[in-house]
Amino acid sequence: MKKIVVTGTSRGIGFELVKIFAEAGHKVLALSRNQDSIKKLGLENVHFFEFDITAEEDLQKVSAFVKEEWGGLDILINNAGAIINKPFEEITSEEFEKVYRVNVFGVAALTKALLHLMNKEGHVVTVSSMGGVQGSMKFPGLSAYSSSKGAVITLTELLAEEYKETGPSFNVLALGAVQTEMLAEAFPGYKAPLQPAEMARYISDFSLTGNKFYNGKLLQVSSSTP
Repeated sequence: MKKIVVTGTSRGIGFELVKIFAEAGHKVLALSRNQDSIKKLGLENVHFFEFDITAEEDLQKVSAFVKEEWGGLDILINNAGAIINKPFEEITSEEFEKVYRVNVFGVAALTKALLHLMNKEGHVVTVSSMGGVQGSMKFPGLSAYSSSKGAVITLTELLAEEYKETGPSFNVLALGAVQTEMLAEAFPGYKAPLQPAEMARYISDFSLTGNKFYNGKLLQVSSSTP
């Protein structure tokens, strides 16, 4: 049994991850701004509360819960994300910054808040995008989103190096097209080859075992872009 924190759990891949982990008997802390969908599941080993990854008091609340209720953490999955699809010249500074606050600064802050509760065998998995991979196909309108996803790829590599002696392990998954609401916002009308539950199964398996084989690695998980 593992103790697992997952962000962005109100829908899509994060929601499916919670179900998969809970059904396997793991303890899960599901974090998102809207908890209605998780609450309706009624799973005993799933804890949840409303959470804003950009709010310092919420970060402290998560750290306190993990320390007091679990005494430690095995896996952190940074899945929450924000997107804006707009021509670069039309994006305001506030909109650009909002994407980075969630996708980069929030990931860094939550990871930092929980690091002291993880041991060498722990695993931090960050969900990125193929759009953030250097040399991959890029798309107009996604300058804020894709560049932020590139930033967390480099952040993962740096943290793996900094903590390679003490742990935990850090890896990042660059996902291709999955049929989520975020994909629909980025590519209206496009039908992806993978459903959220399929990708969640891959991510869950990787989070449980991938740190035995990888540390500081970017894995491209894509059958279509988009």
